[in-house]
Amino acid sequence: MKRVSMNQCLQLIMAALLLQGAAWAQGSADATVLEMREAYRRGKQDELSNLLPRVRGHVLEPLAAYWEMRPRLDTATPQAIRDTLARYAGSYWEDRLRNDWLLQLGKNRDWGTFEAELPLFRMNDDRQLKCYALMLDAAAKRVPADVVARQVKELWYAQRDADDGCATAAQALLDSGHMPAAAAWHRARLAMEANRQKAVTQAVAMLDPEWVPLVSNIAKDPAKYLDEKITAIRPRTKELVTLAIIRLAANDPAAAALEMDHTRWKAQLTTEERSWVWGVIGKRAAQKLQDNALVYFANGQDRFMHDDHLAWKARAGMRAGAWGHVRDAIAAMSEEQRSEPTWVYWRGRSLQALKEPDAIAATAQARALYESIASARGFYEQLALEELGRPITVPPAPTPPTPLELENAQRHPGLQRALAAMRLGLRSEGVREWHYTVALHSAGGMGERELLAAASLACQNEIWDRCINTSERTALAQDHAQRFPMPLRNAVLPRAKEIGLDPAYVYGLIRQESRFVTDARSGVGASGLMQVMPATARWTARKIGLTDFKPGQINDSDTNIVIGTAYLKLALDDFQGSLPMAAAAYNAGPGRPRSWRNGPMLPGEIWAENIPFDETRDYVKQVLANTTNYAAIISGQPQSLRARLGVVGPRPTGLVEINPDLP
Repeated sequence: MKRVSMNQCLQLIMAALLLQGAAWAQGSADATVLEMREAYRRGKQDELSNLLPRVRGHVLEPLAAYWEMRPRLDTATPQAIRDTLARYAGSYWEDRLRNDWLLQLGKNRDWGTFEAELPLFRMNDDRQLKCYALMLDAAAKRVPADVVARQVKELWYAQRDADDGCATAAQALLDSGHMPAAAAWHRARLAMEANRQKAVTQAVAMLDPEWVPLVSNIAKDPAKYLDEKITAIRPRTKELVTLAIIRLAANDPAAAALEMDHTRWKAQLTTEERSWVWGVIGKRAAQKLQDNALVYFANGQDRFMHDDHLAWKARAGMRAGAWGHVRDAIAAMSEEQRSEPTWVYWRGRSLQALKEPDAIAATAQARALYESIASARGFYEQLALEELGRPITVPPAPTPPTPLELENAQRHPGLQRALAAMRLGLRSEGVREWHYTVALHSAGGMGERELLAAASLACQNEIWDRCINTSERTALAQDHAQRFPMPLRNAVLPRAKEIGLDPAYVYGLIRQESRFVTDARSGVGASGLMQVMPATARWTARKIGLTDFKPGQINDSDTNIVIGTAYLKLALDDFQGSLPMAAAAYNAGPGRPRSWRNGPMLPGEIWAENIPFDETRDYVKQVLANTTNYAAIISGQPQSLRARLGVVGPRPTGLVEINPDLP
């Protein structure tokens, strides 16, 4: 055995101590970062300032500096803010801080500093900032005011709630005469239809603050407002009446339709206003799956209806088999919406059904539309493949990232910070940093090869949601190993086989529910991989005999899979094996699809497209498309989405519900 000298022993001891010291220092800095996160949440500015020096050199120092400076944006000097931005130049948190500062500068009307800082803002994804900037462009005559007015109007309409940026720009353009008053009323209509009263009030107040009390009364009781004798002779009657009937239609489309038949409103409302209101009434009736929805739509002109109204007209047309209405509604949509795979597909279906101008020409046009979207990427892309007679298969895998590409991803500062944040439990912060790095840091985001390497890095670290979402950004390459990963095989596959579930269906649902984030928690309290609600977990545990189940166990992956798959199987049995209805039940509760199935027998794709809730409609389509892709991966065989969709209609007479108390 080789002897070790005293000096060598001392050197080894010192090296070990240094390693321990480095580990301790890292652990101490990690703890300080978490301590700063709590201080930021509690608004403890002094604590943040005192703690910041202790995280110098830590990979998450830019995040810590953001927490320290963000609450001081309104009191710190511009130079102090710029010093912080310069210290962390190129990071997400620098750009996030500049975004917040620019919003503050806009609210403070500090336009000189705003214009100096705006060119340095990389994300360029904030509508309020765009509106401020456009307003300044018009004021400085850099862009014609009428051009600015059109752009501000579109940005303003897209804002969900009342804001300062786009409202300020709109007010300036209204005052200058470059934006018509009709634009503010249009904004009020959109907000009233979406039940966003602050936005309604803000838009109307920009025209005349004295009308605000009337708008409040309309929101509280539209029927009372419409019934008042004085209403017909008030100023701005037609605009306010339009808002009132829109509000009334939200809960009672039939009452709104009766109101529209009154002679006084027929005389006062313009063709455009009447068409818009009939669009709202038709949409609400279609969402309630009422057979008279198309009758309501027919009272208005498609060219005056909003894209959302036209989408519901098309859905009502599919449900009724009225393909001329489907064709006309799609033709009236904006170019942007008409180009979505959903409406490309349904335009093709309408052409085939109508056989216009003749069967051969219609088939050729439809096939060209299907060819333009056909792939394994999504629900309608897969249906387009099947319309062309092609099954859904796993596309050829792209060339894997090279060692150099992988090394570049591993060394990327933004991805390093994102991974470090997620390892510390700062998932929200890590996800934002990751998304910024792959999508927003550079114009257009990362290139295909960089995205594949970044996705590979996420997969290696089992950050499955980032693996999937990053890989899905590639426009050409389709790496299904990244897009449709199969973690926890040893739990999912045996469990699915044990209870008679298709493992592809289980994986398709988990991918949509949680993206395989084991500690995922929704805003309504659903937990874990399969996003099980606490009450549902307790009911299912009792149903399958898990007598020792405790609520905290739902976050354990194995337990979550056992309970989630059990509930899914119970739902599937209750809906006679219908995959779309069971998926809808899993997302929205079983009572709703039990109601939605009543009506005509429909192909599964038409039934799914007519689901009234946006979230559930998208969910069902995503789960079924996921399932088809997973089936192709697991079996290695061509697959059919349409076979999984089947047909949906009322429960057969005399068939007893298997689980009437299914929650």
